[in-house]
Amino acid sequence: MGILDGRRGLIFGVANDRSIAWNIAKCLTDHGATCGFAHLPGEKMERRVRKTLEAGGISDPWLFPCDASKDEDLDALFAAARQRFDTIQFVVHSIAFADKDYLQIGNFAETPRTVFNQALDISAYTLVAMARRAKALMPSGGSIVAMTYYGSEKVIPGYNVMGVAKAALEACTRYLAAELGASGVRVNTISAGPLRTLSSMAVGGIDEMFGWVEKKAPLRRNIDAEEVGKTALYLVSDLASGVTGENIYVDAGYNIVGL
Repeated sequence: MGILDGRRGLIFGVANDRSIAWNIAKCLTDHGATCGFAHLPGEKMERRVRKTLEAGGISDPWLFPCDASKDEDLDALFAAARQRFDTIQFVVHSIAFADKDYLQIGNFAETPRTVFNQALDISAYTLVAMARRAKALMPSGGSIVAMTYYGSEKVIPGYNVMGVAKAALEACTRYLAAELGASGVRVNTISAGPLRTLSSMAVGGIDEMFGWVEKKAPLRRNIDAEEVGKTALYLVSDLASGVTGENIYVDAGYNIVGL
């Protein structure tokens, strides 16, 4: 028996087989969970996500189009999830966006207001919007997990406005955890080390980051996305029943190194 047998939930952020969201989905389903998948609208994106899921062993997945920056899309998704699953026990938030032209070393001060607002809306506010809707589908409590990165705490060259957005995401997590805890809903973040995903490749200097982590992290290596999936499994399951409002690092220990 899997530790998530009978659990149902929604996963946001699967784009291809390199996505952190995909590795989380694989780990959760391998342990018995039933997942619904939100994807950006469009037939091309739906085909890509479906192909990724089916190639990884998730047959006939439930997919639903959703632009998380639009309230009407989120309303439609959670209404459809209620019809499909009745109740859910988890939500995985693994989405973020910032204009890649402003994810280059040395141009944070040039970030326009529109780029700043968009980054915080999609990367941080969407967690609040999802949590509000998810609570209604979690009458017996549940777990919400979001993905963050160390650039929320320390200056990472090239991470720029995304670092600010991730800082906001982590603050939202704490406030949501405090407010939703009375309903038995836990909210946590996972701070993953750098991985070769579609979004990370837009960050200036990313190749240097991989090399530096390998040299300086206590484990002397970069992480594997499956390690993030296993931590999400822990947070979604009853193994983490007393854990909320926390940020758990999966970065080979890099965050403890001062010099």
